[in-house]
Amino acid sequence: MALTSDPDWWRGAVIYQIYPRSFQDSNGDGVGDLLGIVERLPHVASLGVDAIWISPFFPSPMKDFGYDVSDYCDVDPIFGSLADFDCLVETAHGWGIRVMIDLVLSHSSDQHPWFVESRSSRDNPKADWYVWADPKPDGTPPNNWLSIFGGPAWQWDAGREQYYLHNFLASQPDLNLHSADVQQAIFDTARFWLGRGVDGFRLDTINFYFADRDLRSNPPCPPEERNDSIAPRVNPYNHQLHLYDKNQPENLEFLRRFRAVLDDFGAVALGEVGDAQKGLDILGQYTSGGDKVQMCYGFEFLENAPLTAARIAEVYGKLDRVAAEGWVCWAYSNHDVVRHASRWDLSGAALRAYLTMLMCLRCTVCLYQGEELGLPEAEVPFEALQDPYGIAFWPEFKGRDGCRTPMVWDASALHAGFSRAAQTWLPIPGQHVHLAVDAQERAPEGLIHHYRRAIAFRRANRVLATGALKDMDHAEDVLSFRRVGQGAEMFCAFNLSDRPALLTPPTGDWLAVGGEINAAHPGADGQVHLGPWQPCLLLRHKGDDDG
Repeated sequence: MALTSDPDWWRGAVIYQIYPRSFQDSNGDGVGDLLGIVERLPHVASLGVDAIWISPFFPSPMKDFGYDVSDYCDVDPIFGSLADFDCLVETAHGWGIRVMIDLVLSHSSDQHPWFVESRSSRDNPKADWYVWADPKPDGTPPNNWLSIFGGPAWQWDAGREQYYLHNFLASQPDLNLHSADVQQAIFDTARFWLGRGVDGFRLDTINFYFADRDLRSNPPCPPEERNDSIAPRVNPYNHQLHLYDKNQPENLEFLRRFRAVLDDFGAVALGEVGDAQKGLDILGQYTSGGDKVQMCYGFEFLENAPLTAARIAEVYGKLDRVAAEGWVCWAYSNHDVVRHASRWDLSGAALRAYLTMLMCLRCTVCLYQGEELGLPEAEVPFEALQDPYGIAFWPEFKGRDGCRTPMVWDASALHAGFSRAAQTWLPIPGQHVHLAVDAQERAPEGLIHHYRRAIAFRRANRVLATGALKDMDHAEDVLSFRRVGQGAEMFCAFNLSDRPALLTPPTGDWLAVGGEINAAHPGADGQVHLGPWQPCLLLRHKGDDDG
């Protein structure tokens, strides 16, 4: 299948996230790798997705499992080689799948040569490539900023007799993007990978790129306004209003310059907005005007609180106000949060309903490996934990290992077909094995089949990918809206509960569609009796400008 030449392919696309350590091990060392991804691309293609997003595979000491980069322009040997990456890109393109890779530009590893040089003195050529600051007169850090991973965001360096900033682990010093040389190095990194054929980037922690030049302290966050969508409730990071350690205005001009690099290659960028207090506002800023990144996602659909019809309507109401020019991408699960099957305690019917709804919303969609199988969060015992975040806050917060356990491919094989090693880097839970790909392929009721049908339904009805979204409303547990464009209009309604509901759709010459994904049909009286977790999808053809 050839790639399309549509420069706006990303708008309304479905992107499949691959966490390479846990996708497929090709060489028997217990860790997934790039050639393992190549081996499993037929599975990805069978889902009907448009692109893959691959989490970091660069050289790294793996203190944060690849999000601490020590070389931006190579592949860590544990994952393979640059030749393996080139093979992956070529093979994916052959399947009609675009390739996006995860760039971590807000910070590097403390073992990166840039930081090794920067910390060597106060006057070396890279002395200002990281955020350094003198202590207060009493020797304490320059301000009150906190790390997402717990404790102060400042680490003392005896050689320079200064503190350096780390918004994450102390081994992840923050780059100083106020430096023109740092920005140029980032652009060169992007060009390196674009030149190897990647179609775009997922930009990690996009709103952390700049810190306040004056290093002003953050004010406290009132207890009633604290939100645990970015950091767990037990983390004091939630006790501050993060006005100065991220979300700085200088980022807008940087993103314009980064977009110019993307445009030279016809590439796209998806930004991760890590902010619990004003994430949608930032998303609107970063995706507005057509001169910054094409799309961003926040954490509104990754929160612990249930995603109710009222909450979805609230989020889209705010998007209309603060991001009307922009474009949102949504995910229910990823490598940083509890899998949504467990987070929201969803039944199989509920998982189907939430996916169908996501495929009908105006957005780009990110799916996380294993969610097509309905994998629940794994219980990883403390002695098997790898995630430093979980180790630091155990047992109140168990970290991110539970969503990162290896994929299950073959229920009858060693390690469910993930690896032939004696031991895998994280254990594969027994509760996952019966959900393996091969078992679901043989079962007509397998969730994987619904994923394929729902994705195909979105692709067959372009109004769902690119049309306008209008008249979103909710009545108790039923969410409804219209999608208009591409010469068509679709009325979409979803019963997001385990109780039946009655729906009166708009009058008009509608055709009931979506029977293959369990959509209800209007009765003789024109009303729709929605079963628990059932959608109603009605289609009619019309002019694009007829709202």
